[in-house]
Amino acid sequence: MPTMRTADGADLFYQERGQGRPLIMMPGWGCSHRFFDRNVEDLARVCRVITPDLRAHGDSSDVAWGHRIARYAADMKALIDVLELEGVVLLGWSMGAAVAWSYVDLFGTAHLAGHVSVDQSPRQYYSETWRWGQPGCYDAEALAILSTRLEYDAPAVARGLVRGCLGDVYQATDAEIETLAREIDKCPPAVRAEIMADHTHLDWRDLLPRIDLPALVCVGRQSKVFPWQGSAYVGERIPGARTVVFEQSGHMPFYEEASAFNAAVADFVMGLDTAVG
Repeated sequence: MPTMRTADGADLFYQERGQGRPLIMMPGWGCSHRFFDRNVEDLARVCRVITPDLRAHGDSSDVAWGHRIARYAADMKALIDVLELEGVVLLGWSMGAAVAWSYVDLFGTAHLAGHVSVDQSPRQYYSETWRWGQPGCYDAEALAILSTRLEYDAPAVARGLVRGCLGDVYQATDAEIETLAREIDKCPPAVRAEIMADHTHLDWRDLLPRIDLPALVCVGRQSKVFPWQGSAYVGERIPGARTVVFEQSGHMPFYEEASAFNAAVADFVMGLDTAVG
């Protein structure tokens, strides 16, 4: 299994498939590269698909340190440097989108050619100026409740998360739910609590207008994780971004409407090549 070691001693697992422009697909909170199993084969026909696991997620090493969005962004920078990648499309789903935004915030657009944001609001907490927060973790009290649930019944949280990520149209089997939940089980509960605590306090609204990259924003109309308006706001604020709304999807359009999602991302990636040409 290919891995790379970060400067602070975390071994990050990643998989590669295909050739051409690099597409790094970052999973969400607690999740692994296996969540993208329905996408890699199709997308590898048009680009070099790289699916990493964040530290202590999936098949990466179980380290107890560095669980901050900024550190995860630095890990992706290290991966790009080790693999000597240029012209990267950085795709982030859910919390992975926040990692991508942090990358741009910290490192600018160096080595990047495009960005894909998948169903993530720029702010999780509700406030007087933000009404499209995360219904399950929307303030400090809700975060404390989630942290307690993780401490005492992490498996139930994982299975509830998978079900909550799916909309009402897609009818997942019990086997599908269990397969995805077992990937989340690989991430220690303490890690899930720590990174969520960092993630939920961040507000990326000021960054979005400064993202100077071609961008594709994917929104699940039936999402229960965020009101769709919160994710769509990202496309409204990134200059020139293209927004695609997946009408039959919840929080995981890449899974629920895989063919349509793959086509949208492939079209975006190939469009970058046309623009360069």
